[in-house]
Amino acid sequence: MIRTPLRPLARILKAREVGENPDVIEAENLALRHEEMRDKTRHRAEGRLLVLGVMFFLAFGTIGTRMGALASSVPEEPRAATVGNPIIGQRSDIVDRNGRILATNLETHSLYAQPPQMVDPRAAADGLAEIFPELDADKLYADFTGARKFLWIRKQISPEQMQLVHDIGSPGLLFGPREMRLYPNGPIAAHVLGGASYGREGVSSAEVIGVAGVERQFDEFLRDPANEGAPLELSLDLTVQAAAEEVLAGGMSIMNAKGAASVLMDIRTGEIISMVSLPDFDPNNRPQVLTQGDQSDSPLFNRAVQGVYELGSTFKIFAVAQAMELGLINQHTMIDTKGPLTWGRFRIRDFHDYGAELSATDVIVKSSNIGTARIAMMIGAERQRDFLGALGFLQPTPVEMVEAPTGAPLLPRQWSEISTMTISYGHGLSTSPLHLAAGYASLLNGGTRVEPTLIKQSRPQAGARVVRPEISARARHMLREVVVRGTASFGEVPGYEVGGKTGTADKPKENGGGYYDDKVIATFASVFPANDPQYVLIVTLDEPSETSSDKPRRTAGWTAVPVAAEMIRRVAPLLGLRPHVESMEPVGVTLTAN
Repeated sequence: MIRTPLRPLARILKAREVGENPDVIEAENLALRHEEMRDKTRHRAEGRLLVLGVMFFLAFGTIGTRMGALASSVPEEPRAATVGNPIIGQRSDIVDRNGRILATNLETHSLYAQPPQMVDPRAAADGLAEIFPELDADKLYADFTGARKFLWIRKQISPEQMQLVHDIGSPGLLFGPREMRLYPNGPIAAHVLGGASYGREGVSSAEVIGVAGVERQFDEFLRDPANEGAPLELSLDLTVQAAAEEVLAGGMSIMNAKGAASVLMDIRTGEIISMVSLPDFDPNNRPQVLTQGDQSDSPLFNRAVQGVYELGSTFKIFAVAQAMELGLINQHTMIDTKGPLTWGRFRIRDFHDYGAELSATDVIVKSSNIGTARIAMMIGAERQRDFLGALGFLQPTPVEMVEAPTGAPLLPRQWSEISTMTISYGHGLSTSPLHLAAGYASLLNGGTRVEPTLIKQSRPQAGARVVRPEISARARHMLREVVVRGTASFGEVPGYEVGGKTGTADKPKENGGGYYDDKVIATFASVFPANDPQYVLIVTLDEPSETSSDKPRRTAGWTAVPVAAEMIRRVAPLLGLRPHVESMEPVGVTLTAN
């Protein structure tokens, strides 16, 4: 900055010439400089005051706006920030195909103790033992007076229990917020849902993780915050599931069965509308896994998915359909049924003597082992294996459950000619009821492969073709004939044209030493309506025995078929299927022209 000198030389010289005092000039210039400095200082101070005023205005405006927003908002408990990886407690709901809740979350509290803060440990221990009878007061007192500084009392408590603990009045008994998994329908769809438990836990939150069923299969999806709480939509129908469980439980009791399973599947989409396994359990109080004995005796065992059985004559329709697809026979071809059919040391016999020959349709209707075995011999082992593989019988089902891989089919070590014959009528190959449901759906929906799914679908599956549409239609007609005039006559449900095939297989002994003489697996595989197939229903009973007569009857026609018929009668209206009423000619009325 250039500053004007206080004693400019030109003015000093001029002042001396006229006799003026040069000091006056210096004083004048000094006064001007001070005045200029005061002006600059004043302007700078005014600017700073203006900026400060604007800042105060903005601050008070922001505070006022925030206070107004808080005053108009819903009161909310403040949450403290945490450092590190927080425990995610929120878990998405699981709903059925209509949006009804199958699994959700419930806010509750945990109870823990900090013994150093306790004033009267004995009173606290006695009070807790009164509220929670499973707790031992002396053990609690020993923990409270020992070296422990932290102790879990209960991971979950009810509001009533929380109030009772409050009444104890001990400062060392503390509560933590907690979410628990709730299944409001109790045991309904228990095996599908599976259950949940706690993973990582803290005093202020706990991680809910799936332990079985779809809860574990979709655990990552259900816990992902990116889904913003979107529910998992299953293909199940809660109303149909409840009705199916009620009917199957009643049938299991009436037929004196050890266990039972059923699968109801949409024939085109592969959606599982209902899946039942009995005995079942309540996922709100999931039982412990058996540590010894047969795991299939546990209520946790899913007979529909994990249970692999020889499903008997329900397999015969596959052999006949394949033979028709290959052009080896048609529905009217006569098949040699003279018996017994001998292969080495093996003898294949029929339940009854059906004469020298039967048509291919009657082989299914009468359920001839000999006739089916002769058809299988025409097909051959390699082609039979390929066909059953195309239907999904040679690998575990791809259904969305962690238990699915454990339901792997039991195949013969060597697919020999005798294996080909016995497999054609359901012996020598063990599969699950879910396998059978998928196989029937693929064969009867027009002949395209469908895979079972527990996730709601929006369109039919576009699977590979396994048989031509006309072969599929012939197979449906044969199964309808089984109900009309064959072994499944008790399966008729007026208005719904049920078609199906019975299967009764001797139950193998646990040690692998042959079969029981008085224990069977009875199965009825059905489709309805047979003229316009919509659904496949599989019903399987473990060790049934119908005892209304002097001699117990164990075949599927007497046991599984009536149960399946009652189930169709109950669930068909729930599925929106209107009964078809056959038109009848007027009786005793004659139309005449005038």
